[in-house]
Amino acid sequence: MAEPIVNITTMDKNAPIDEKNVVETVHATTETDEAIQNERQLTLKETFKLYPKAVLFSFIISLAVIMEGYDTNLMGNFYPFPEFKNRFGDEVDPEGGMLISARWQTILGNGSQVGSILGLFLNGIISEKFGYKKTMIISMIAMIGAIFIPFFSNSLEMFLAGAILQGIPWGIFQTLAVTYAADICPTSLRAYMTSWINMCWVIGQLISSGMLRGLLNRHDQWGYRIPFAIQWIWPVPIIIGTLLAPESPWWLVRQNRLEEARNAMLEITSQNTGIPFNVDAHLEMMKVTNQFEIESSTGAHYWDCFRGTNRRRTEIASMVFLTQAFCGIPFMSYSTQFYLRAGLSNEHSYTMSVGQSALGFLGCLITWWFMSKFGRRTLYVTGLSGMFVLLMAIGFCGITDNAASAWAAGTLLIIFLFVFQLSVGPTCYSLVAEIPSTRLRIKTVAFARAAYNTGGFINNALMPQMIGLNAWKWGAKCGFFWAGIDLLFLIYMFLRLPEPKGLTYSDLDLLFEHNINARKFSQETADLLKPALREVAKKGEMEAEIEHVS
Repeated sequence: MAEPIVNITTMDKNAPIDEKNVVETVHATTETDEAIQNERQLTLKETFKLYPKAVLFSFIISLAVIMEGYDTNLMGNFYPFPEFKNRFGDEVDPEGGMLISARWQTILGNGSQVGSILGLFLNGIISEKFGYKKTMIISMIAMIGAIFIPFFSNSLEMFLAGAILQGIPWGIFQTLAVTYAADICPTSLRAYMTSWINMCWVIGQLISSGMLRGLLNRHDQWGYRIPFAIQWIWPVPIIIGTLLAPESPWWLVRQNRLEEARNAMLEITSQNTGIPFNVDAHLEMMKVTNQFEIESSTGAHYWDCFRGTNRRRTEIASMVFLTQAFCGIPFMSYSTQFYLRAGLSNEHSYTMSVGQSALGFLGCLITWWFMSKFGRRTLYVTGLSGMFVLLMAIGFCGITDNAASAWAAGTLLIIFLFVFQLSVGPTCYSLVAEIPSTRLRIKTVAFARAAYNTGGFINNALMPQMIGLNAWKWGAKCGFFWAGIDLLFLIYMFLRLPEPKGLTYSDLDLLFEHNINARKFSQETADLLKPALREVAKKGEMEAEIEHVS
């Protein structure tokens, strides 16, 4: 390697950015710079051509999230399901038959949240120690066993035990799938494959809604047992796909298993495509990025998520996920009940629920184009604004208690879901995967998702009371409450949420390390800060040389 001919000086991260203060590199390039520029310049078509196996493996691992979306939607729609509520109901329904009380709806919902939070934090430890592949396989095996409990349940208490135990692997899936996608996909693919996680969740909802609609006229115990048994379909193909997938190259770099990381990069890329790609330069970029994060932070433990610049990244990721919990989306599990109160039959109410999920899926597809065109920040802020307007309209529908207003509220809820899946829903997963540092990504996403699940505790306590026939009976007037919460998150996102579109992980490290204002994140600003990255890399224990070829 040629010796450097230009001295690189470290920039003060608190100093104002001034192009005159940046040391120019004449006729110079480094392997890290080459990899960063190559990743930025790849078109979407070239990326798909170069990384088809990364797309495939990310697709397979993410299918685990279908199980979570399926079952969470299943339980929410089981409460008004005739066979289920009459078999397990603990209160008399004033309209006839039995119903699951608001108290038990809260308990069951919180049971799965408790299990999920346990799984989230276990994943941050287990996957960092043993790798993504082993963690996913162990979780799938545990899921197979946990499904037996709700399938054979004969009481609400047994459903609670099943919810807790199933929640543990769900918590692992929630973070592992999105971090794996973020690790193996390049910059231009990150938005697509991380938001695919949300689409898997929607697919799970669509399948469960369709399943319940198909079994609605079955008047025996299999009307609610079959939907639980369907969950046994998913683990085996996912386990096989996981065995074939490569380990995360970023994880291998953190373990200093560099040759294995290089082989993993070769596994997820296609050679001889005619597209410029230097695997050694890409590996060097990963090493330098990892070293920069080591130099600028104190470690890779959970408490490091709240130290130095990582505190800001954890805060933003957590608020992004918390927005999903409090933007009004808790309404969606109860739209079926609005249609029932509007006078629709059980069959037509569940048909509307299927249509609602299908429309959400369509929104996810459209969002892929929106994210590539407008970016994550713009989509998030715009989506929250539109949802605020819809929630206010839903609240006004609740002022008059009649069939027409219930129809209007239910229809607006479907539009609300469509707007959510056009913006906040899929974009959330991209943001929480991109904002953290690579060394703390798993743990930061675990904290962020735990914030979401903690919000779920509050929602599970509030929503059954808000709309319960034997409780507060707010109905559609809940829209006013959620509109106010939505507005608070909208203000936060406008002030604090940065735009990661088009930025490599090295770029994001530099921008956060220098405390750049959220509204000024850009490739141009990151380029002005590159000397800091080069200096840290030069000093790193991995002895990454900075090469300037004249």
